[in-house]
Amino acid sequence: FNIRIALATRSQRARKAMATPKPSLKSLLRKGDLLVAPGVFDGISTRLAEQVGFQALYMTGFGTVGSHLGVPDAGLASYRDMVERVRTLSALTSVPLICDGDTGFGGLLNVDHTVKGYEAAGAAAIQLEDQEFPKKCGHTPNRKVIPFEQAVAKIRVAAEARSSPDFLIIARTDARTALGLDEALRRARAFA
Repeated sequence: FNIRIALATRSQRARKAMATPKPSLKSLLRKGDLLVAPGVFDGISTRLAEQVGFQALYMTGFGTVGSHLGVPDAGLASYRDMVERVRTLSALTSVPLICDGDTGFGGLLNVDHTVKGYEAAGAAAIQLEDQEFPKKCGHTPNRKVIPFEQAVAKIRVAAEARSSPDFLIIARTDARTALGLDEALRRARAFA
């Protein structure tokens, strides 16, 4: 009996969430308040994080790949694997979902395709990194990054690919480990 009530309540919340548009991540950030977005990786973690009261969520690549494929995030998940996770998790929540887009899954055409796909799947933002493709998990040593000009071009292409200015591009650099803090800061400034 309790299970039926819980399922009915969730079903009612899901219908209500579909009727009410999600707030944009951009509008939440404009408030200037601290915005904590816990890492989610599957349907249960997404629903739990929202029920706790978080106003935004972050679809972690490491967790998503691990829960889906049972392996570390080492570039084995494909664009199709990840965009389907974006679509699934986004449909389960009424708050903005920031999604790990890895390297964009290849070159500049891939970045364009990835941004469009993630946005269409319901992400509020995509995080892109400047690692070489195939990538390594951000937690592992010896990560290699693409040259500065290519990294900047990748973020420019991502910004141009989105259809809404409310869809945010979050640029991440892994340059500090191999190239030092000054290079990481130079990249961060150029990405902005």
